Amino acid sequence: MASVVVPFRAAYAKRRLEPLDEESRGQLAHRMLASVISAAVAVGPTILVTETDADCARALAAEHGIEVVDDPGRGQGAAVAAALVVAPEWPVLVVNADLPEAQPRDLLALLGAMPGNGIAITPAPDGTTNALALSRPGLFAPLYGPGSAARFLAHAEGLGIEAVEFVVPGLAHDVDTVDELERLAR
Repeated sequence: MASVVVPFRAAYAKRRLEPLDEESRGQLAHRMLASVISAAVAVGPTILVTETDADCARALAAEHGIEVVDDPGRGQGAAVAAALVVAPEWPVLVVNADLPEAQPRDLLALLGAMPGNGIAITPAPDGTTNALALSRPGLFAPLYGPGSAARFLAHAEGLGIEAVEFVVPGLAHDVDTVDELERLAR
């Protein structure tokens, strides 16, 4: 079994999806989060990392009986690091909250692709990172942002561990833009 960490930033949810109004963006973000949490809890103990005032996200976590860690507010890397400290089991999957097509089988496939002493990375089409599988503590670094998938691979090389890039359909496409939302609707 593996633990699953889901970072979720409720504040200003999905800002790049503007022409949608703030309420619609928030509803979409919470629907995607619900989908990811449903997949995650089928795989193992799940930890949601979010802001202290993210009431809807925290209510969703309570519905599923999952642990919530307060987001320290210094970006996605710091949020993930805060959750890894309390992960009850290793390996750990880190799965972004904006992957509405995520299924338990996708998370298990990523876990299966992870080297025994290494990491597996699911890149987004834009070169960012949608999901990670970490075999043990000490392998994570806060490298999120543009080009992060390549940085995670370089980080693993610097640690002298094996890293694989693994594209699994349900984790391959995040929803950050209107074009991505329209692709999903098709």
